[in-house]
Amino acid sequence: MSVSRPAGVWLIGARGSVATTVVAGCAAMSAGLHPPTGMLTETALFADCGLPGLPSLVFGGHDTLDCPLPKRAEELAAGGVLPPGLPAAVAAELTAADDEIAPGGPLPDDDRDEQALIEAFAADIRDFTARRAPAGTVVVNVASTEPAPDGDTLPPSSLYAAAALRAGCPYVNFTPSTGLHHPSLAAASADSGLPYAGRDGKTGQTLLRSVLGPMFAQRALAVRAWSGTNLLGGGDGAALADPAAAAAKNAGKERVLTDTLGTPVQGEVHIDDVPALGDWKTAWDHIAFDGFLGTRMILQTIWQGCDSSLAAPLVLDLARLTHRAREAGLSGPLSDLGFYFKDPVGDAPSALGDQYTALTRLAARLRAGEAR
Repeated sequence: MSVSRPAGVWLIGARGSVATTVVAGCAAMSAGLHPPTGMLTETALFADCGLPGLPSLVFGGHDTLDCPLPKRAEELAAGGVLPPGLPAAVAAELTAADDEIAPGGPLPDDDRDEQALIEAFAADIRDFTARRAPAGTVVVNVASTEPAPDGDTLPPSSLYAAAALRAGCPYVNFTPSTGLHHPSLAAASADSGLPYAGRDGKTGQTLLRSVLGPMFAQRALAVRAWSGTNLLGGGDGAALADPAAAAAKNAGKERVLTDTLGTPVQGEVHIDDVPALGDWKTAWDHIAFDGFLGTRMILQTIWQGCDSSLAAPLVLDLARLTHRAREAGLSGPLSDLGFYFKDPVGDAPSALGDQYTALTRLAARLRAGEAR
């Protein structure tokens, strides 16, 4: 495992389940307590690519919550998300990251305008980078999903994205929230000279769809309908109980099917908040398709998993790859990282196999030190 200058990872939603799992998991792997399961950047594909080593990553972030990371980690361990005893084993690293979490916003009683908020957030990131991250900082949004914006007002995700640009940091949107996709940020992102990636991490149901969709198309099988249901709890379940937030989430799921099948299909995805499930989720798909001579058939899939554990290795991969991309001189949308997202930026394919091929090309470019 390589060791390099400290590289910053600034997490939006830094006290949430995903962020806590990211920090605890990085510390556990750096100490040799657990293997890097689920991390492509720790496989032969990215050997000798010059990525920052896991022990070199330092964490900070913004959040509106005040639950300390060590306590949040204990809660996740009690729920089976983190291994028993891990929060105590990495308590020092959790405390160090918690000390670098700044108040987020905007809160209901915050009377600052958009530019004042952006500058305040950017100042927090610049200060962290100057003190802790001489190799620079990547900003990663892992906060709960927000509804699509109505009008010209910048939603919180876009305020943080603008702050990342102002602080001179690459930006990764692991959520379906607007972030840099807001029209008023198009010029700033284009002029920044910074790489950025997103959006909406592909961890479960859509991962399967990006594999199965091409299978039906390549075998010339006619998909008549594709419906799905998600049962989940935790912060995401509560956030996605809002129909507007759920609509933002489902847009990426539906886009994958349209792109890989070549045409829209009947069926919807429903998201149900089940608080008792905590950080665990169940995703069920029902696929109706026609075979030879119109024979009607059905495929059903069930995906049960822990969203935080599925997301954390991807977040670490993306932070390391985006750090290296900037160092190599890449700028603009990192479409070759579409493998990780439901709704990738730039001109990226939707089928997982094609996305993996693009990722291998990126690895070769990084290994060669090419910027273009």
